[in-house]
Parts: sequence; structure tokens; C-alpha cells
Amino acid sequence: MIFRQLFDKVSSTYTYLIASARGREALIIDPVLENVDQYIELLNQLDLKLVKVIDTHIHADHISGIAELRDKTNCVTVMGDKTPADVVAMRVSDEENIKIDGIDLKAIYTPGHTAESFSFLMGDRVFTGDALLIRGTGRTDFQNGDPKDSYNSIFNKLLKLPEETLVYPGHDYKGETVSTIIEEKKFNPRLQVQSVDEYVEIMNNLNLPDPKMMDVAVPSNLKLGIDFNRQKVNNGIEPEEFNRIKKDPSAILIDLREQNEIDKEGMIKNSEIVPFPSMYEYLDKYKDKLKDKKILFYCAHGHRSTLAVQISKSYNFTNCCHLIGGLENWKKEGLGLSE
Repeated sequence: MIFRQLFDKVSSTYTYLIASARGREALIIDPVLENVDQYIELLNQLDLKLVKVIDTHIHADHISGIAELRDKTNCVTVMGDKTPADVVAMRVSDEENIKIDGIDLKAIYTPGHTAESFSFLMGDRVFTGDALLIRGTGRTDFQNGDPKDSYNSIFNKLLKLPEETLVYPGHDYKGETVSTIIEEKKFNPRLQVQSVDEYVEIMNNLNLPDPKMMDVAVPSNLKLGIDFNRQKVNNGIEPEEFNRIKKDPSAILIDLREQNEIDKEGMIKNSEIVPFPSMYEYLDKYKDKLKDKKILFYCAHGHRSTLAVQISKSYNFTNCCHLIGGLENWKKEGLGLSE
């Protein structure tokens, strides 16, 4: 496994790059916008392909780099399913697995710092975002934070992990880089409490100033997505038209989602499953078969399918389009999975 912990000095944010040496596929957790070129340079140096990029929550102290990484590398953006952010191509639920070649992360819903915060467990280590910090915990006084939720997330989820589990937080302000569950149990001053009420009392009396970037970062991080207008420009079509074209005998319908998403939400009848990270291999392998076809892409929300159309154009496939708003929009329009 390849593992790098990167630090942004301005916001004191930790960003994590993880890859399996076997498949050269990589993912990044909590990227910072200003450092995107640094991440891409490191990926190139290590001969890695960025497949997924994850934000643990909506950040208030920096603008996320996930949209910029998506646009520059065609990776899939991932957040927990409670997020209000529009950038997310793949939403994962509590205890759902996120996979790349040779790497498996389990999503853990850990609200408290914010209402949508998730942590991610990978083998012997957990990436806690701001839910649990080294010798601290994420503040709970904005973005629908809640000290009772924070207590539950920490004491009933994170501290239940094996005591030797390594803790990699989203921030640190004192130069610490890594801890363990047992260390935090013993030495984290906010965790030396006898009840949830005692913890709530501590969190409600921190009296911290708002993050300097909050008024800019939060609205920006909520609006990093591929909007419907951009989806339309990239050969996007509305559900009714998509439904009409897919009945053409020359049409091929391609579902770009991963199997766990399909298991949760179902799929449109007669779809061929081509998970987005394998798109290049698919187009290379079947370019002769596809050249006379009408290619119809869809995904969960239209993010991946927008990129798929762009990629297909680079292969000189001009007769391709995608479903605006993805399967979510399809269902909103009352179209069934057997249509």
C-alpha cells in the first residue's frame, strides 16, 4: 500500500493519499483547493491514477479540492449520504464500503461536528475528519453540529474500534500527525467525562471564534457540482427524451455506477454495467462495436455521465448523450426501472 499524509499550513488540514501498489489506483481524502497541483504532481511521480476523492464533511476553513480534482483527473467525487453538497457523484451510507483496486474503506456516519460528517475505516486506521481530533474533538457550534451527536459518534462508534487502531484526523494545530484509539481514550481531555451531559457542557462552553474562511468556504463547498446547465451542454437530455431514444435498436444503455449503488437503487432495464473508473478500458476494448451505436450514459446524479460524454468524444464517439440528473431525476419524473 502507498500512503501519504499531506499538510496544508494555512488551514492546518491533513489530506490523505492512499493507493494499492498492485493496481496503481488511488483515492484522496479531504483535499484542499490550493494544493491540487501538488496532489497531481505526486500522483504522476508515483505513477498512480486517481479514481476517487472523498470529503469527510462540508469544510468551513478551506475550499475543497474535490471539484478541481474531478475536472482535472475525471475521478469520482464521494461523500456521505447526508451531505447537502451538490458536487457528489457517489453518496455512501453508514457501513457501506468504498472500493478501489486493492483498497477497501468502510464509511462510518459520525455526526456532531456537522450534521453530515463521516469517518472512513481502512484496516488498521481510521480517517476521522473533524469528528475526533488528536487530544480534541471537532467543535459543534455551527453547521447543524450537535454535542450529543458528537458524544454518540465518538463513544459509541469510534472508541468501539480496536484500541490499536490508528487515528488520522482532518486537522491538527499542534504538530501531531497520528494517534491511536487507546491514546485518545486515556489522554484526550474532552473524553475524560462520566456522562453525555458532562461532554455537552464542555462543548457548549468552548467559546471559539468562527473560522476565518467560514463565510466563504461553506457556501463555496456546497456549490462545487456539475450543474444541470453544464450537463445539458455536454449532450445532456431530459428523462422523457432519454427514455424515447433508448428504445432505438441501435442504442446501447450504459450504467456508470458501481455494484453497491445498483444494489441500493436498482437500474434501468437492459442496461450494461460499466463502472466509471473502467470507462477507458471499456471504450478501448469495444470501440469497433460502439462506433455505430447510440451510446446512452447514466449514473446517480449526472456527474459521472457528463464526464463520460466528454471522454467518449476524445475517442471520436459523437453519437452519445447522457441522462441529466441521473437516475435520481429519472425516478422524480415517474419513470420506472422497467421502462
